[in-house]
Amino acid sequence: MSIHPRVTARPLFDPAIVRRAIRDAFGKLDPRRMIRNPVMFVVEIGSAFTTILFFHALVTQAGDASPGFIAAISVWLWFTVLFANFAEAMAEGRGKAQADALRKARKDVPAVVLSAARRDAHRQDKPSSQLRPGDIVLVEAGQIIPGDGDILEGVASVNESAITGESAPVIRESGGDRSAVTGGTTVLSDWLIIQISARPGESFLDRMIAMVEGAKRKKTPNEIALDILLAGLTIVFLLVTVTLYPFGVFAAREMAAAGGTAHTVTLTVLVALLVCLIPTTIGGLLSAIGIAGMDRMIQANVIATSGRAVEAAGDVDVLLLDKTDTITHGNRQATAFFPATGVTEAQLAEAAVMASLSDDTPEGKSIVVLGIGKLGRAINVPEGARPVPFTAQTRMSGVDFDGRTIRKGASDAIARHVATTGDPHRPGAGLPADVRAAVDNVARRGATPLVVADGGHVLGVVQLADVVKDRIKDRFGEMRRMGIRTVMITGDNPVTAAAIAAEAGVDDFLAEATPENKLTMIRDYQEKGHLVAMTGDGTNDAPALAQADVAVAMNSGTQAAKEAGNMVDLDSNPTKLLEVVTVGKQMLMTRGALTTFSIANDVSKYFAIIPAAFVGTYPQLEALNIMRLSSPASAVLSAVIFNALIIIALIPLALRGLTVRAAPAAVTLRRDLLIYGVGGLLLPFPFIKLIDLILSGLGLA
Repeated sequence: MSIHPRVTARPLFDPAIVRRAIRDAFGKLDPRRMIRNPVMFVVEIGSAFTTILFFHALVTQAGDASPGFIAAISVWLWFTVLFANFAEAMAEGRGKAQADALRKARKDVPAVVLSAARRDAHRQDKPSSQLRPGDIVLVEAGQIIPGDGDILEGVASVNESAITGESAPVIRESGGDRSAVTGGTTVLSDWLIIQISARPGESFLDRMIAMVEGAKRKKTPNEIALDILLAGLTIVFLLVTVTLYPFGVFAAREMAAAGGTAHTVTLTVLVALLVCLIPTTIGGLLSAIGIAGMDRMIQANVIATSGRAVEAAGDVDVLLLDKTDTITHGNRQATAFFPATGVTEAQLAEAAVMASLSDDTPEGKSIVVLGIGKLGRAINVPEGARPVPFTAQTRMSGVDFDGRTIRKGASDAIARHVATTGDPHRPGAGLPADVRAAVDNVARRGATPLVVADGGHVLGVVQLADVVKDRIKDRFGEMRRMGIRTVMITGDNPVTAAAIAAEAGVDDFLAEATPENKLTMIRDYQEKGHLVAMTGDGTNDAPALAQADVAVAMNSGTQAAKEAGNMVDLDSNPTKLLEVVTVGKQMLMTRGALTTFSIANDVSKYFAIIPAAFVGTYPQLEALNIMRLSSPASAVLSAVIFNALIIIALIPLALRGLTVRAAPAAVTLRRDLLIYGVGGLLLPFPFIKLIDLILSGLGLA
């Protein structure tokens, strides 16, 4: 089975997605679906009503307006509904395409069920669709893992490209934080005994299918609140529009009784007025904005279990970040040599490299890299040399050759080695004073000192330090400018933690962290009114993940961590938390900006349509015709056309989202109010006038 749910970058308007969105836009006209969006449901009713008025006028030749005018209004009202449906369908398109690919690739696989967690236990063959939580299965090299679960026994190389899209295999083993496996991935080597944790249809892949489908996305609390507001505005303007008709009839009769001439406002114009008064722009784009936010998370290879999690990410103001793999590289690296008195740096580097050539640990390899860089040449151990591997008992490693015993290791271990070996110049001595001072200085900086000795002669100190990732300090600076506080979580002692925190530029740190004090810190921040985000991958992270407002669990982590979080990072990259927050803020900013724009441009449309609609009944309204539109019919039709076209024009912005800049929330709010508030107020005037000129020039109104 080869499945790749990772969504690759697609063009904003992929032809296949556009074709599907056009088809879906018509399917969404079903009133049972449209009623979920009160604003666009009213527009659909208005479209249907004007269509009926058109056929009535066509048949009786006695409608409230000319059939051509009614037809034009009706067509553009239907376009308004379809454009809104198209925006939502475009936002759903990527998720639907991905879900279709998953469904085609997903299939039942055979499973070997064991009676106990032993390879020699009784075996029974079952299809994966019949597995239940608690079942124990054996998966060997070349076989597909039949369901989500936790490894009880074994260690194996697993191809997780089905989940992450990355072809490089990963190691999964029992115990620790990398014991969770996902159904549909493939064991490449060795074997695993797995306890199934998910029912058929509830696996991680099944949840992914549901999550990536925009249609299944539940509305967030803020979206529901905004929906209620838009519905309230729609009801208010509906009542206003309904009452305008009898008032117009009454005014026309009064003017006729006084010997004047008055024209009653038509039902077609009233429907057009209602559609232009209600916030159709944001009503048509609101759902698309939320779905597109979920899609951008998927593009980042992060699966959010709810839209609420994405929205909360936009409001987060405290980030809890693990030191290792997030702020620093995963392993400490050699960064400096400090030779003892009378020893050159080249001598120390050469001995350190020789002691590390057989050391396959990342730290040992980094010493070789640093030493060769200092020497400018390669180092080879003589023939017959005997490598001495590191052990927990000796806490040293090295090499023996030609009667020499070169060792590197912890300072106290080397001190005992030197005392045992004996220095003819300093019998029974441990570390020289200058070496002890160097060890203390390295430790105070939060680094790890390794001492190198050649027999009983101490050559100096190698510094192993947590290397802070490039540009991470700049990223934290951007977070700070957006009003987000960063907190580093580490198991290091307070001195080491303080040194790394200062270098990385975080705002605070928690040293010697335990599951209990992580949880306490999150609750303390939340009690002060903050929204907290964190990452985690282990079972011991589960309580804190469950408490955090935004909890990103690593896909490589335990099942407990993934169940506790409300997002799963398929790449298992702890720095992804910064990207998650950015996507959340982008979604909130886009929704706020387009809501502001929608309400502002409604105001401008009043000046186009109200004077035109009522000037025949109330001639004094001619003073409000500031755009000097050519005719009442042209004014009404121009406003309706603009109202439809602005939705299609804003679809790219709704799908792509606004650019998030590192600035405080107040500054961002002022900028958006200026651009989208003032811009929304001014933009309709020139465009409605342009449409009016085109219509009048073509003789269409």
